Amino acid sequence: MDAAEGGGSMSVTAAAGFVAAGVACGIKPGGALDLALVATEDGAPVPAAAVFTANLATAAPVQVSHAHLVAGRNHAAAVILNSGNANAATGEAGRRHAERTCELVGKRLGCDPSAVLVCSTGLIGIPLPIDAIEQGVVSLVGALSPEGGTQAAEAIRTTDTVRKETLVRGEGFVVGGMAKGAAMLAPNMATMLAVLTTDAAAPAELLAPALADAVAASFNTLSVDGCTSTNDTVIVLANGRGSAATPPALTSALTTACVHLAEQMCADAEGATKVVRVLVRGAASVDDARQAARKVAESQLVKCSLFGADPYWGRIVSELGSAGVAFDPDRVSVAYGTTVVCSGGIATGHDEAAVKDHLAGRHVEVSADLGLGVSEASMLTNDLTHAYIDENAKTS
Repeated sequence: MDAAEGGGSMSVTAAAGFVAAGVACGIKPGGALDLALVATEDGAPVPAAAVFTANLATAAPVQVSHAHLVAGRNHAAAVILNSGNANAATGEAGRRHAERTCELVGKRLGCDPSAVLVCSTGLIGIPLPIDAIEQGVVSLVGALSPEGGTQAAEAIRTTDTVRKETLVRGEGFVVGGMAKGAAMLAPNMATMLAVLTTDAAAPAELLAPALADAVAASFNTLSVDGCTSTNDTVIVLANGRGSAATPPALTSALTTACVHLAEQMCADAEGATKVVRVLVRGAASVDDARQAARKVAESQLVKCSLFGADPYWGRIVSELGSAGVAFDPDRVSVAYGTTVVCSGGIATGHDEAAVKDHLAGRHVEVSADLGLGVSEASMLTNDLTHAYIDENAKTS
């Protein structure tokens, strides 16, 4: 099953029956788009599911969206998203503002406020400018269109340099999606927001496990900097205009869409020059493989060496040995691309030019075999650069 980048109706509005829009309401300076809406064409609630951040410093919109899904028995009609302000660490006022945002949208769409989910992304600890959102919702709802996916995807960007969209064709149904994320990306969930829509006929009780599996195989295998955001949210809406989806078919399509979006996030990570896949094989268990891959992927020393295109495999072995998993230094091997540079825990003769060429590329694979079993897992990450530090040394 293939995913292809889309635009407009080829992204979050790819499935018939969904509309979207993006406008500037004044949260961001300079007239940049900062308010987005994805909704069912008729404003009617449809089966929905979501996965939220594991961070206990949960942002107000996450709290409100979770409560609305419960109140609506896992049905929703719309998702409104703002960028430029996270509405996190804003207390009771933040929750009131998130609820008010849903009320404004619900009134104009003709649905109950509890049928509206809300997402925010941006700076933490700053009061949400609700007056700007109140004014923006009027033009936002008026701009809703089947062709509005591009504007919506643009409006949720923060430090993203490009919009992130996907289109997957399933077995008689379509999955479209948009996402944002360029840093504070780490399991569980990668700062990120994603909205997926599908015309698959899928009840909420089927959507929830399918989305959870899709997130586990995509966003939860991505780590840019080891930091988990307060606002991470992935939402899917299913309007049933297409074919009935079997659990495997739905899970496969959602996973393909989420993997494609996660790869775009990694490629657009703040300051990154390389997209890196860390693969750990030969682990005693899948959990060991995941933990070891994450330890290597999040190592600042490894990420710096990747930025410098330095094949310093000793750093990788060191991280594997301190990952808290079953490990034998006399069995481990390490490779860059297809070239093994360490075998049995010691350096081995290899084609240095091949390693140099691989590390000079945009896409890099680092693999390790622990020699202890048959389990494996991978993580998606990037290099650590001066540009990442420059971006995160300021808050405005």
